[in-house]
Amino acid sequence: MIRLSKLADYGIVLICRIAADRPGKIHAAKDLAAATTIPLPTVSKMTKALARAGLLVSHRGVDGGFALGRPATEISVAQVVEALDGPIAMTDCVRDDHSGCGVEPTCGVRDHWDRISSTIRTALDGLTIADMAKPVAPWAFGKNRQVVS
Repeated sequence: MIRLSKLADYGIVLICRIAADRPGKIHAAKDLAAATTIPLPTVSKMTKALARAGLLVSHRGVDGGFALGRPATEISVAQVVEALDGPIAMTDCVRDDHSGCGVEPTCGVRDHWDRISSTIRTALDGLTIADMAKPVAPWAFGKNRQVVS
């Protein structure tokens, strides 16, 4: 099974929660934890990483917290995943540093994995946080959570 890390999944939930509010609203980490039911230490870890990536901005002080670093329409799902998990790559051999691959000199499928990784990256780049923050009608998905035509 191919899946995102729990941290990336939670990161999308967190940033979508912020995006669902009025632009510029500052959200305290404890309020985000309560609203999303994500543990506060995890929220703190994610907000720091997302702020380092420029996806959130940090506001200090008594009324401090976090706000989107730019409009939700300009933040892609890929950017959030990369801020929390690093480069999007299906296998170790297609990562920029080629770490973890012991068969690269004799491998005949690396270029195919690179194409697959690129396709997934492109798909995640094409989906914004604004898209993800929109509510979905309960009837929009069938039994297997696929879009009903």
